[in-house]
Amino acid sequence: MQAQDNKILLANPIERALKLDCAVIVEGIRDKRALKTLGFRHVFTINKPLYALAEEVASCYKQVIILTDLDAEGKRLYRRLKRELQRLGVRIEDGFRLAILRHTKIRQIEGLRSAENV
Repeated sequence: MQAQDNKILLANPIERALKLDCAVIVEGIRDKRALKTLGFRHVFTINKPLYALAEEVASCYKQVIILTDLDAEGKRLYRRLKRELQRLGVRIEDGFRLAILRHTKIRQIEGLRSAENV
């Protein structure tokens, strides 16, 4: 029953995040595929220096969801990206990230690829 409860708790944050129609930054291609499966359209992977990625995203989007993994390295990347993006005037939307952290055992974003994993 726990998995079903998690699906219900995450459904609303996913819907809200999709309605924002903002950029999403993830660590890798598997994470990007997982989010595309959920319906996210503007997904960027970390494939260049963080300052360059932040500048690219900030040139097109004023609101961003940062979905790096929830392990130590992902949290470090999250803090650095958040600082760079805020410096450029971008608003960081943390609701979806916090919902994953609080309501699931998922620590790698690629784990969101199917509702069965939630």
